[in-house]
This record gives sequence, structure tokens and C-alpha cells, in this order.
Amino acid sequence: MTDLEESGESVEQLAAVWRAMVLDRDANADVRDLPGIAVRWADCRFAFWNCVTLTDVGAQAETVGQRLNQAADIMRSKKHPGFLWLFEDLLDDGARSALGSAAERAGLQDAFAGTGMAGDLLPIPEPAHPDLTFVRVTTDEQLRAYADINSRGYGFPLEHGRDGLVGSTLWKNEVYAYLGMRGDVPVACAGAVEAEGRLFVVLVATDPRWQRRGYGEAVTRKALYEGARATGLTRATLHATAAGAPVYPRIGFEPNSSIRFYSLKD
Repeated sequence: MTDLEESGESVEQLAAVWRAMVLDRDANADVRDLPGIAVRWADCRFAFWNCVTLTDVGAQAETVGQRLNQAADIMRSKKHPGFLWLFEDLLDDGARSALGSAAERAGLQDAFAGTGMAGDLLPIPEPAHPDLTFVRVTTDEQLRAYADINSRGYGFPLEHGRDGLVGSTLWKNEVYAYLGMRGDVPVACAGAVEAEGRLFVVLVATDPRWQRRGYGEAVTRKALYEGARATGLTRATLHATAAGAPVYPRIGFEPNSSIRFYSLKD
């Protein structure tokens, strides 16, 4: 694939996976594919399930400015905050240069950065970690633990993460979601879900009290291993935060697209 094709793959994977995640949370959620904009908005307290992204390929500065204004208007119409995901490699050079000022005019502020990654890396060896056992998420209690690890890892209130996950049938049945257990204590989590012929890695987190021990990498490998074993898929994709990005090349992922996350200005 070319860099542009891989960036397109990255935004298409977001649109496909988030459609399922958002509709799982609310069957009446705002899921729309507008010209140049994909809306995937559950309007719940878990901000990651409230998403707008730009989908034009090779968009020029004027178009991007218009899309940012429209996206910001959509975000303002919602009850709960979320993020605009912007895949910078889909923009032309002029639009990238003007992005900061265009976002400011639209009333958006930089929230954090990320990276789209992919790789033809499956299957992988069955993972192991000397400190951990792995448990697949099949109960609401386990799903609550998964949500709480994400909330702690990403700095959300616990009730926000629970609002995004607890009670989900999708996560207990269709996502290859795993907890990394240190004895009886869940310390890390990762999921993988089938999306358009790929495994998409989603919501990887480690409790801050247990970070930098290889737990996040180990449980991600477990989700990928089990997902690939069940589906036979060979390609995997993900979107990593800047903090998590160094982990994934060790598994075999290659970066392919810079992502900017924007929120509405306070």
C-alpha cells in the first residue's frame, strides 16, 4: 500500500469499528456518513465513543476549513463532549500548513496526538508474561474491570468508562477482549475486533500503578493471538496515543498516519 492508501485504510477502519461500538451503546446514536465527514456519536459520557472524523482524500485548505466548521457545529449540538479525529496524511500540504489556524477559527483546540498503525503480522506466537494470566471478558464484572482500567489509564472518571462499556453484549461476545491478571488483580486490558477483513485493536490500557512492566504489550498480543486464531485474519490495524505508540512496533505494526485529536474550546 502507498502511504495515502494506508491513511485511507486507517480512517475507514475507524468508521467501521466505531459504527459498531456506537450503535452497541445506543441503537439510536448519531451514525452518519456526510460529504467529507463521518459522524459516530453515542453521546455518552465515555468521550472516545463520541467521534467525528474527516474523510476527504487530498483535501485542500478551503475544504478542510469548511469541514472543520461543520464538525465543530455537530460537536456543539451534542450533550456530551467528544473528539474530532483528523488524519493529517489525508490533507494536502497547504491544508496541513493551515490546519492550526483553521481549527482555531472553528473553535477547536488540540487535545492530544496519535498514530495510525497497521501490519500483515498475524498469526503471532501464543503470548506469555511471567507476572500475568489472561482472562477473556465474558461477564459484566469483567467488563467493569476493563472499563476501569481504561478510565485510570486515560484519566477519565470511572463512571465515564463504565458508561461506555458496562452492559455491552458486543464486548462480551464479538470483541476478543482480555484482561491481564496479576493474581486476582486486573492490571491491563486489550481488545481486538474483526472489521472489513482485518483485526482492529481497541482500548488498550494499563493501570498507571502497573505501567512499564510489559503488561500492555502482553495483553495486546493475547487479544491478537486469539482473534487471529478464531478468524484466520492476517492483517491488523490500530490507532495509538503518543504514550502507547512505542509498544506496537515491537509486535510488528508500522506507523502509517499521524492523527490529531481536537476538542471544542472551553
